[in-house]
Amino acid sequence: MGWLIVPTKWLKVGESGETRWRDVFTGHHQLSIDDKGRLAIPARFRQQLADRFGHQVFITIGDKACLEIYPVPEFQRIADSIALMDDQDHAEILKLAFIGRAVETEIDKQGRVSLPPMLRKAAGLDGSAVVVGQITRLDVWPEERWNAKFADGPDSVLPSLRDAYRKLKR
Repeated sequence: MGWLIVPTKWLKVGESGETRWRDVFTGHHQLSIDDKGRLAIPARFRQQLADRFGHQVFITIGDKACLEIYPVPEFQRIADSIALMDDQDHAEILKLAFIGRAVETEIDKQGRVSLPPMLRKAAGLDGSAVVVGQITRLDVWPEERWNAKFADGPDSVLPSLRDAYRKLKR
């Protein structure tokens, strides 16, 4: 399986109305997790991370059954957002689940990240995986679960995809 080719530079309007160019993570790639729990970050994603953010990343698990890999500034932005939430009950749950399970790690010289056993187990990752660009983060899905999202069945996104496209302004 190859890359889904889409532009990697988008124009973004900031909160103050200014515009700036920003790299975004797009596309997907099928990979294997080695016996030591390491995942090779695809070259294009790795280059984007290194050029813009360095080699440090945070890995955590969100509300989906996949791991999420964040550049440090994006993870810090989310952590700040959680800390400033009005609803402290929700903030405490998010600190426990999202922040508390997060691991800061480094992309090694071979372009790999070590996926902690606890997070791999929680996401059901063992063997084949799909790394998916999600604009500001990378998701790491078990290949079987990723494929189920685009097939007929209870986990499929296909029934709601048409409606989502209708609401998209393009």
